[in-house]
Amino acid sequence: MSSNKPILYSYFRSSCAWRVRIALALKSIDYEYKSVNLLKQNQLDEEYRNLNPMGQVPAFIISIIEFIEENWPEVREVSEIIASGIQPIQNLSILKKIGDERKMKWAHDVIQYGFVALEKILSNCSGKYCVGNEVTMADCCLVPQVYNARRFNVDMTEFPIIQKINDNLMELDAFKMAHPSKQPDCPPELR
Repeated sequence: MSSNKPILYSYFRSSCAWRVRIALALKSIDYEYKSVNLLKQNQLDEEYRNLNPMGQVPAFIISIIEFIEENWPEVREVSEIIASGIQPIQNLSILKKIGDERKMKWAHDVIQYGFVALEKILSNCSGKYCVGNEVTMADCCLVPQVYNARRFNVDMTEFPIIQKINDNLMELDAFKMAHPSKQPDCPPELR
């Protein structure tokens, strides 16, 4: 470790890494950023796999987020729909297996299906944010997934609650700072 700060091994557009960046910013936890370029397959390098044998980013996401939010179990349902039910099925490793011709439709359909369920759940528990009026782990999961929904052309007008919550969250500095376009490894054409 090159400093006394915790190190976040991240990729600028990784949904999982983005959730952690939001959580760290919300809790004002200073950290060192280390880029792991997924498109160049840096996650498969031996050095990185020694840190994270799964070869995924960010390193240690589950323990980071659960540690930060373990006192709010009511957010688990919303978080898990996104983190377990939507995001893993449309992430880069799956899309590579699907192939270029099918990946847009695949990701669109997976997100659309998940958002139908999520919109229904949020209609019963949301306030300004996913669960009431305090930012939780669920919100850290939501914003990156909305970004992905837009990337894969999901019509967000079908999900007014999700859209409203996302808009509210994107007014917060922590979410602005964690956005992929603000990360040091974001290509200039995506800033």
